[in-house]
Amino acid sequence: MVKFITMLLGVFVIVNVLNAQEKENSFKIGGAVRFNLMSKSWVDDKTQPEMTWDTWRLNVDGSSGGIDFSFEYRFYPTFDTHFIHHGYLGYGLNDDLYMKLGVVQVPFGISKFASHSWWFQGQYYYGLEDDYDMGIKFDYSGIEKLDLSFAYFRQAEPEGPTAGGVTYGNAGSGRYSYDITPGVVTIDGQEVSASIRELNQFNLRAAYHLSEAVEVGVSAQVGGIYNSVLDESEWSTAFATHLLADWGKGWNLKANWINHNYKARSDSGKIILDVVPMGAYGSAYDVMAKANTYGAGIAKTIKTDFGPIKSLQFYVDYTYVDKTNADFADMQHLVPGMLISAGPVYTYVDYAMGKNQPWLNSSFGKGLGVGDSDAEWNKRFNVNIGYYF
Repeated sequence: MVKFITMLLGVFVIVNVLNAQEKENSFKIGGAVRFNLMSKSWVDDKTQPEMTWDTWRLNVDGSSGGIDFSFEYRFYPTFDTHFIHHGYLGYGLNDDLYMKLGVVQVPFGISKFASHSWWFQGQYYYGLEDDYDMGIKFDYSGIEKLDLSFAYFRQAEPEGPTAGGVTYGNAGSGRYSYDITPGVVTIDGQEVSASIRELNQFNLRAAYHLSEAVEVGVSAQVGGIYNSVLDESEWSTAFATHLLADWGKGWNLKANWINHNYKARSDSGKIILDVVPMGAYGSAYDVMAKANTYGAGIAKTIKTDFGPIKSLQFYVDYTYVDKTNADFADMQHLVPGMLISAGPVYTYVDYAMGKNQPWLNSSFGKGLGVGDSDAEWNKRFNVNIGYYF
Protein backbone atom coordinates (compact mmCIF):
# COMPACT_ATOMS: atom_id res chain seq x y z
CA MET A 1 0.00 0.00 0.00
CA VAL A 2 2.82 2.42 0.92
CA LYS A 3 4.65 1.62 -2.35
CA PHE A 4 1.48 2.25 -4.36
CA ILE A 5 0.87 5.62 -2.66
CA THR A 6 4.49 6.62 -3.23
CA MET A 7 4.30 5.68 -6.93
CA LEU A 8 1.01 7.57 -7.35
CA LEU A 9 2.44 10.70 -5.72
CA GLY A 10 5.52 10.46 -7.95
CA VAL A 11 3.42 10.36 -11.12
CA PHE A 12 1.30 13.27 -9.88
CA VAL A 13 4.37 15.40 -9.17
CA ILE A 14 5.98 14.66 -12.55
CA VAL A 15 2.83 15.61 -14.45
CA ASN A 16 2.52 18.88 -12.55
CA VAL A 17 6.20 19.71 -13.01
CA LEU A 18 5.91 19.28 -16.78
CA ASN A 19 2.94 21.65 -16.88
CA ALA A 20 4.22 24.26 -14.39
CA GLN A 21 5.35 27.73 -15.27
CA GLU A 22 8.95 28.21 -14.27
CA LYS A 23 9.66 30.39 -11.27
CA GLU A 24 12.57 32.77 -11.29
CA ASN A 25 15.75 30.84 -10.52
CA SER A 26 17.51 31.78 -7.28
CA PHE A 27 20.29 30.52 -5.04
CA LYS A 28 21.41 31.70 -1.59
CA ILE A 29 24.00 30.52 0.92
CA GLY A 30 23.73 31.57 4.57
CA GLY A 31 24.34 30.37 8.06
CA ALA A 32 24.90 31.32 11.67
CA VAL A 33 27.43 31.25 14.48
CA ARG A 34 26.23 31.17 18.10
CA PHE A 35 27.91 31.32 21.51
CA ASN A 36 26.63 30.64 25.04
CA LEU A 37 27.57 32.33 28.30
CA MET A 38 26.07 30.46 31.26
CA SER A 39 26.05 29.99 35.00
CA LYS A 40 24.51 26.85 36.56
CA SER A 41 23.07 26.80 40.06
CA TRP A 42 23.98 23.13 40.60
CA VAL A 43 27.69 23.70 39.90
CA ASP A 44 29.54 25.24 42.85
CA ASP A 45 33.12 25.77 41.73
CA LYS A 46 35.31 28.26 39.91
CA THR A 47 34.27 26.99 36.45
CA GLN A 48 31.17 29.18 36.65
CA PRO A 49 30.31 31.18 34.66
CA GLU A 50 31.51 29.41 31.54
CA MET A 51 31.41 30.14 27.83
CA THR A 52 30.87 27.60 25.06
CA TRP A 53 30.59 27.61 21.28
CA ASP A 54 26.95 26.68 20.91
CA THR A 55 26.76 25.94 17.18
CA TRP A 56 27.62 26.97 13.66
CA ARG A 57 25.48 26.09 10.70
CA LEU A 58 25.31 26.23 6.93
CA ASN A 59 22.12 27.06 5.00
CA VAL A 60 21.50 26.65 1.28
CA ASP A 61 18.20 27.72 -0.30
CA GLY A 62 17.25 27.94 -3.93
CA SER A 63 14.70 27.51 -6.67
CA SER A 64 15.09 26.28 -10.25
CA GLY A 65 12.55 25.18 -12.82
CA GLY A 66 9.71 25.74 -10.37
CA ILE A 67 11.21 23.38 -7.77
CA ASP A 68 12.42 24.82 -4.48
CA PHE A 69 15.26 23.51 -2.35
CA SER A 70 16.16 24.14 1.30
CA PHE A 71 18.97 22.59 3.34
CA GLU A 72 20.53 23.24 6.74
CA TYR A 73 23.41 21.40 8.41
CA ARG A 74 24.52 22.10 11.99
CA PHE A 75 27.73 21.57 13.95
CA TYR A 76 27.79 21.42 17.77
CA PRO A 77 31.41 21.37 19.02
CA THR A 78 30.38 21.20 22.70
CA PHE A 79 28.45 17.96 22.11
CA ASP A 80 30.98 16.45 19.66
CA THR A 81 28.33 15.93 17.00
CA HIS A 82 26.94 17.39 13.76
CA PHE A 83 23.80 16.58 11.79
CA ILE A 84 21.18 17.69 9.30
CA HIS A 85 18.51 20.07 10.58
CA HIS A 86 16.33 19.95 7.48
CA GLY A 87 16.67 19.25 3.79
CA TYR A 88 13.84 19.04 1.29
CA LEU A 89 12.55 19.66 -2.22
CA GLY A 90 9.48 21.89 -2.37
CA TYR A 91 6.93 22.28 -5.14
CA GLY A 92 3.63 24.12 -5.55
CA LEU A 93 1.24 21.59 -7.06
CA ASN A 94 -1.22 24.45 -7.52
CA ASP A 95 -1.96 27.83 -5.93
CA ASP A 96 -3.35 26.18 -2.77
CA LEU A 97 -1.27 23.01 -2.34
CA TYR A 98 2.46 22.95 -1.58
CA MET A 99 4.52 19.79 -1.16
CA LYS A 100 7.80 19.20 0.69
CA LEU A 101 9.77 15.98 0.25
CA GLY A 102 12.72 15.07 2.47
CA VAL A 103 13.61 16.01 6.05
CA VAL A 104 10.85 18.47 7.00
CA GLN A 105 9.21 19.86 10.13
CA VAL A 106 6.47 17.65 11.52
CA PRO A 107 3.09 19.46 11.39
CA PHE A 108 2.10 19.27 15.04
CA GLY A 109 1.03 21.92 17.53
CA ILE A 110 2.17 25.52 17.25
CA SER A 111 4.22 26.22 14.14
CA LYS A 112 7.04 27.04 13.90
CA PHE A 113 7.86 27.26 17.62
CA ALA A 114 5.60 26.91 20.66
CA SER A 115 8.10 28.99 22.64
CA HIS A 116 9.60 32.47 22.75
CA SER A 117 12.88 31.63 24.50
CA TRP A 118 16.07 29.93 23.32
CA TRP A 119 15.06 26.97 25.51
CA PHE A 120 11.87 25.95 23.68
CA GLN A 121 8.89 24.71 25.71
CA GLY A 122 9.05 21.45 27.70
CA GLN A 123 7.58 19.28 24.93
CA TYR A 124 10.64 19.86 22.74
CA TYR A 125 12.59 17.54 25.05
CA TYR A 126 10.43 14.56 24.13
CA GLY A 127 9.92 15.23 20.44
CA LEU A 128 6.71 17.29 20.19
CA GLU A 129 8.00 20.78 19.34
CA ASP A 130 10.04 21.71 16.26
CA ASP A 131 10.45 18.03 15.36
CA TYR A 132 11.92 17.01 11.99
CA ASP A 133 11.51 13.63 10.29
CA MET A 134 11.98 12.11 6.84
CA GLY A 135 8.94 11.88 4.60
CA ILE A 136 6.46 13.92 2.58
CA LYS A 137 4.30 16.85 3.71
CA PHE A 138 1.47 18.81 2.09
CA ASP A 139 0.26 22.28 3.10
CA TYR A 140 -3.20 23.27 1.85
CA SER A 141 -4.67 26.80 2.02
CA GLY A 142 -7.65 26.51 -0.32
CA ILE A 143 -10.29 26.96 2.40
CA GLU A 144 -10.87 30.48 3.68
CA LYS A 145 -9.30 31.10 7.11
CA LEU A 146 -8.22 27.43 7.40
CA ASP A 147 -4.69 26.04 7.00
CA LEU A 148 -4.33 22.26 6.67
CA SER A 149 -1.16 20.19 6.79
CA PHE A 150 -0.95 16.45 6.37
CA ALA A 151 2.16 14.30 6.21
CA TYR A 152 3.61 10.81 6.11
CA PHE A 153 7.02 10.09 7.63
CA ARG A 154 8.71 6.80 6.93
CA GLN A 155 11.30 7.32 9.67
CA ALA A 156 13.20 9.80 11.81
CA GLU A 157 15.74 12.06 10.14
CA PRO A 158 19.23 10.60 9.44
CA GLU A 159 21.57 10.85 12.40
CA GLY A 160 25.03 12.30 12.59
CA PRO A 161 28.02 11.07 14.60
CA THR A 162 28.07 10.74 18.38
CA ALA A 163 30.94 10.70 20.85
CA GLY A 164 31.01 6.90 20.60
CA GLY A 165 31.80 6.97 16.89
CA VAL A 166 30.29 7.76 13.53
CA THR A 167 27.10 5.73 13.06
CA TYR A 168 24.99 7.28 10.32
CA GLY A 169 21.47 5.87 10.17
CA ASN A 170 18.06 6.75 11.60
CA ALA A 171 17.99 5.31 15.11
CA GLY A 172 20.68 7.13 17.08
CA SER A 173 21.00 10.29 19.18
CA GLY A 174 23.17 12.45 16.91
CA ARG A 175 20.28 14.67 15.81
CA TYR A 176 18.60 18.06 16.27
CA SER A 177 15.11 17.01 17.37
CA TYR A 178 14.30 14.32 19.91
CA ASP A 179 13.33 10.90 18.55
CA ILE A 180 12.97 7.43 20.02
CA THR A 181 16.25 5.52 19.96
CA PRO A 182 17.22 1.90 20.73
CA GLY A 183 18.64 1.50 24.20
CA VAL A 184 18.25 0.26 27.76
CA VAL A 185 15.70 1.70 30.18
CA THR A 186 15.30 1.14 33.92
CA ILE A 187 11.94 -0.23 35.09
CA ASP A 188 11.37 -1.09 38.77
CA GLY A 189 15.13 -1.06 39.31
CA GLN A 190 15.77 -3.51 36.46
CA GLU A 191 17.49 -2.71 33.17
CA VAL A 192 15.31 -3.59 30.19
CA SER A 193 16.50 -3.68 26.57
CA ALA A 194 14.37 -1.95 23.97
CA SER A 195 15.57 -2.10 20.35
CA ILE A 196 13.00 0.44 19.19
CA ARG A 197 12.73 3.32 16.73
CA GLU A 198 10.09 5.36 14.93
CA LEU A 199 8.58 3.96 11.72
CA ASN A 200 5.56 4.94 9.58
CA GLN A 201 4.11 8.07 11.15
CA PHE A 202 1.06 10.04 9.98
CA ASN A 203 0.29 13.65 10.94
CA LEU A 204 -2.67 15.97 10.47
CA ARG A 205 -2.79 19.60 11.60
CA ALA A 206 -5.60 22.14 11.19
CA ALA A 207 -5.32 25.84 12.11
CA TYR A 208 -8.29 28.19 11.88
CA HIS A 209 -7.82 31.96 11.84
CA LEU A 210 -10.59 33.57 13.89
CA SER A 211 -9.06 36.88 12.79
CA GLU A 212 -5.73 38.12 11.48
CA ALA A 213 -4.50 38.14 15.08
CA VAL A 214 -6.01 34.95 16.56
CA GLU A 215 -5.44 31.32 15.53
CA VAL A 216 -6.80 28.13 17.09
CA GLY A 217 -5.76 24.65 16.02
CA VAL A 218 -5.79 20.92 16.55
CA SER A 219 -3.20 18.27 15.68
CA ALA A 220 -3.09 14.48 15.57
CA GLN A 221 -0.15 12.11 15.24
CA VAL A 222 -0.23 8.33 14.85
CA GLY A 223 2.97 6.39 14.33
CA GLY A 224 4.60 3.03 14.74
CA ILE A 225 7.31 2.30 17.30
CA TYR A 226 9.16 -0.60 15.72
CA ASN A 227 11.07 -3.22 17.74
CA SER A 228 13.74 -4.80 15.53
CA VAL A 229 14.15 -7.87 17.78
CA LEU A 230 10.44 -8.67 17.69
CA ASP A 231 10.04 -7.38 14.11
CA GLU A 232 6.78 -5.79 15.28
CA SER A 233 5.39 -2.30 15.79
CA GLU A 234 3.11 -0.78 18.39
CA TRP A 235 1.02 2.26 17.50
CA SER A 236 1.76 5.44 19.42
CA THR A 237 -0.43 8.56 19.45
CA ALA A 238 -0.22 12.26 20.23
CA PHE A 239 -2.93 14.93 20.15
CA ALA A 240 -2.74 18.68 20.66
CA THR A 241 -4.79 21.86 20.74
CA HIS A 242 -3.27 25.31 20.50
CA LEU A 243 -3.99 29.03 20.61
CA LEU A 244 -1.99 31.89 19.11
CA ALA A 245 -2.95 35.50 19.70
CA ASP A 246 -1.53 38.97 19.05
CA TRP A 247 -3.04 42.11 20.55
CA GLY A 248 -2.32 45.66 21.55
CA LYS A 249 1.12 47.03 20.87
CA GLY A 250 3.44 44.02 20.54
CA TRP A 251 1.73 41.49 22.83
CA ASN A 252 1.75 37.79 21.93
CA LEU A 253 0.35 34.63 23.54
CA LYS A 254 1.15 31.00 22.73
CA ALA A 255 -0.72 28.24 24.58
CA ASN A 256 -1.14 24.51 24.03
CA TRP A 257 -2.27 21.20 25.50
CA ILE A 258 -0.71 17.90 24.43
CA ASN A 259 -1.55 14.28 25.23
CA HIS A 260 0.89 11.59 24.11
CA ASN A 261 1.20 7.82 24.44
CA TYR A 262 4.50 6.36 23.19
CA LYS A 263 3.40 2.73 23.20
CA ALA A 264 6.37 0.36 22.83
CA ARG A 265 7.46 -3.13 23.87
CA SER A 266 10.67 -4.42 25.40
CA ASP A 267 12.79 -6.91 23.44
CA SER A 268 11.23 -9.77 25.41
CA GLY A 269 7.83 -8.74 24.10
CA LYS A 270 6.35 -9.13 27.59
CA ILE A 271 6.58 -5.53 28.79
CA ILE A 272 4.76 -2.42 27.59
CA LEU A 273 7.30 0.25 28.50
CA ASP A 274 6.50 2.97 31.04
CA VAL A 275 9.56 4.87 29.81
CA VAL A 276 11.21 4.97 26.40
CA PRO A 277 14.72 6.07 25.39
CA MET A 278 14.89 9.27 23.33
CA GLY A 279 17.94 11.10 22.08
CA ALA A 280 19.35 14.25 20.48
CA TYR A 281 22.64 16.19 20.50
CA GLY A 282 24.58 12.94 20.89
CA SER A 283 22.97 11.73 24.15
CA ALA A 284 19.87 9.73 25.08
CA TYR A 285 17.75 9.62 28.23
CA ASP A 286 14.54 8.04 29.54
CA VAL A 287 11.20 9.74 28.78
CA MET A 288 7.77 8.96 30.27
CA ALA A 289 5.65 6.98 27.81
CA LYS A 290 2.42 8.81 28.70
CA ALA A 291 1.64 12.36 29.83
CA ASN A 292 -0.54 15.42 29.50
CA THR A 293 1.41 18.61 28.87
CA TYR A 294 0.23 22.17 29.45
CA GLY A 295 2.25 25.05 28.09
CA ALA A 296 1.85 28.82 27.79
CA GLY A 297 4.07 31.74 26.93
CA ILE A 298 3.45 35.47 26.83
CA ALA A 299 5.67 38.10 25.23
CA LYS A 300 5.83 41.86 24.73
CA THR A 301 7.87 43.37 21.88
CA ILE A 302 9.12 46.95 22.07
CA LYS A 303 10.56 48.76 19.06
CA THR A 304 13.76 50.71 19.81
CA ASP A 305 16.28 52.91 18.05
CA PHE A 306 19.28 52.42 20.31
CA GLY A 307 22.24 52.08 18.00
CA PRO A 308 21.95 48.75 16.13
CA ILE A 309 19.23 47.46 18.51
CA LYS A 310 15.88 47.64 16.74
CA SER A 311 13.65 45.67 19.12
CA LEU A 312 13.45 44.10 22.56
CA GLN A 313 11.11 41.22 23.33
CA PHE A 314 10.37 40.34 26.95
CA TYR A 315 8.76 36.96 27.62
CA VAL A 316 7.86 34.23 30.10
CA ASP A 317 7.43 30.59 28.95
CA TYR A 318 6.06 27.87 31.23
CA THR A 319 5.41 24.13 30.78
CA TYR A 320 3.89 21.60 33.16
CA VAL A 321 4.21 17.91 32.25
CA ASP A 322 1.66 15.78 34.12
CA LYS A 323 2.92 12.20 33.85
CA THR A 324 0.18 9.59 33.67
CA ASN A 325 2.03 7.09 35.89
CA ALA A 326 1.15 8.08 39.48
CA ASP A 327 4.54 6.83 40.70
CA PHE A 328 6.40 9.29 38.48
CA ALA A 329 7.28 12.87 39.48
CA ASP A 330 6.03 15.60 37.16
CA MET A 331 8.24 18.03 35.25
CA GLN A 332 8.12 21.84 35.28
CA HIS A 333 9.93 24.30 33.05
CA LEU A 334 9.89 28.09 33.52
CA VAL A 335 11.89 30.57 31.45
CA PRO A 336 11.63 34.35 31.83
CA GLY A 337 13.88 36.21 29.45
CA MET A 338 14.53 38.79 26.75
CA LEU A 339 15.42 38.71 23.04
CA ILE A 340 17.60 41.57 21.76
CA SER A 341 17.47 42.06 17.98
CA ALA A 342 20.30 44.09 16.47
CA GLY A 343 20.65 43.67 12.71
CA PRO A 344 22.08 40.19 12.06
CA VAL A 345 22.75 39.61 15.78
CA TYR A 346 20.08 38.01 17.98
CA THR A 347 20.78 37.66 21.71
CA TYR A 348 18.64 35.61 24.11
CA VAL A 349 19.06 36.46 27.79
CA ASP A 350 17.29 33.71 29.78
CA TYR A 351 16.96 32.70 33.41
CA ALA A 352 15.88 29.10 32.91
CA MET A 353 14.40 27.14 35.83
CA GLY A 354 13.30 23.52 35.97
CA LYS A 355 12.15 20.67 38.19
CA ASN A 356 12.87 17.26 36.66
CA GLN A 357 13.95 19.05 33.50
CA PRO A 358 16.66 16.88 31.87
CA TRP A 359 18.81 19.83 30.74
CA LEU A 360 18.46 21.69 34.06
CA ASN A 361 19.72 18.89 36.22
CA SER A 362 22.84 18.00 38.19
CA SER A 363 22.65 14.58 36.46
CA PHE A 364 22.09 15.39 32.80
CA GLY A 365 19.13 13.57 31.27
CA LYS A 366 17.32 12.71 34.49
CA GLY A 367 13.81 13.90 35.17
CA LEU A 368 11.62 13.05 32.19
CA GLY A 369 11.53 9.37 33.10
CA VAL A 370 10.59 8.39 36.64
CA GLY A 371 11.71 11.76 37.98
CA ASP A 372 12.41 12.77 41.58
CA SER A 373 9.53 13.72 43.88
CA ASP A 374 11.98 15.77 45.96
CA ALA A 375 13.50 17.56 42.99
CA GLU A 376 14.48 21.18 43.57
CA TRP A 377 14.24 24.05 41.13
CA ASN A 378 17.55 24.09 39.28
CA LYS A 379 18.49 27.34 37.56
CA ARG A 380 20.71 28.39 34.70
CA PHE A 381 21.39 31.96 33.66
CA ASN A 382 22.09 31.78 29.94
CA VAL A 383 23.06 34.32 27.29
CA ASN A 384 23.01 33.02 23.70
CA ILE A 385 24.56 35.36 21.10
CA GLY A 386 24.01 34.47 17.46
CA TYR A 387 25.20 36.12 14.24
CA TYR A 388 23.02 35.15 11.25
CA PHE A 389 24.05 35.73 7.64
